[in-house]
Amino acid sequence: MTSESESKRRVTMKDVARHAGVSQSTVSFVLNEVTDVSIGADTRKRVLDAVVKLNYKRRPQGMSRSVSHPIIGFLVDEIATSPFSAITIEGAQEAAWRHGYLLEVAMTGEDADYEKAILEKWRLQGVVGVIYCSILTRSVTPPPQLGQIRSVLVNCHADKAPHTAVVPGEVLGGFAATEALLNKGYRRIAFIDGEMWMEAAKDRLTGYRNALTTHGVPIDEALIREGNFLPSGGYEQTLALLNDGLSFDAIFCANDLTAVGCYEALKERGLRIPEDIAVMGYDDQEIAQHLNPALSTVLLPHREMGQWAVDYLLSTESTDQQRVYKLECPLVMRESA
Repeated sequence: MTSESESKRRVTMKDVARHAGVSQSTVSFVLNEVTDVSIGADTRKRVLDAVVKLNYKRRPQGMSRSVSHPIIGFLVDEIATSPFSAITIEGAQEAAWRHGYLLEVAMTGEDADYEKAILEKWRLQGVVGVIYCSILTRSVTPPPQLGQIRSVLVNCHADKAPHTAVVPGEVLGGFAATEALLNKGYRRIAFIDGEMWMEAAKDRLTGYRNALTTHGVPIDEALIREGNFLPSGGYEQTLALLNDGLSFDAIFCANDLTAVGCYEALKERGLRIPEDIAVMGYDDQEIAQHLNPALSTVLLPHREMGQWAVDYLLSTESTDQQRVYKLECPLVMRESA
């Protein structure tokens, strides 16, 4: 089942790959007409048919490569440790190219000297602006050099400096996930969170609590467990809930990896999803659609944040009073709830 919010999202290469039953690399090779890889005619046709059916919009073609395009810098602390950084970069790159700009990416590993060197290089080159990104939603202390360039923070915010930022609306996301379960008739909803030092864990829990209170459902603290945002935490805490003999009819997992472990524990005990226990995830990672049953979840708007950041840098609003913008985390309802 596809939610109304999901249907309004821009079709991505990931969607084309899913529809065609191939990898994103295959879709990229086909669309870019790469000839030095052996992709069969049938596979190429499936990809192109999916592009037409889903109305996938490619990056603008035909822009002259002989023209020197202005640069937008993208500074990120990590890439390989999370799939979300790459998604944010892709969204920013698409938006930049749509406007005729190139995106130059640098990963810093939180090395302050490296950050300083890159920002100085970009300043001297006259970049249009810089996107400063973190893989974890958190408070950051940007380097002073960032204040010398038009900039915007992505997936992070600065409490001690006037930087405009865009982050996911995590509290509302947690609220929406819990409310979706309540609207389905579930009333005893357990919550398996991540590590509580993370902002995302705190905010999703706040959203869960707010939804229960709004709907007049008492909060049972015994149903709230701290996990680790990994399958191991979902598995261990689901078993703990079951072993404690608590009554509950749904589990909201604070991310999809937690839900993977939750599924394993429920199935190990012979419980059916959602007939016996409904499960809700969060993140909409690739694995969510491949679980059985497919996992209902909440989309983290990393691609949208990357696009928003570029549009903001190129708009006149980027000179307005700095503030933190929060983007919607839409529901993606599938079969687990």
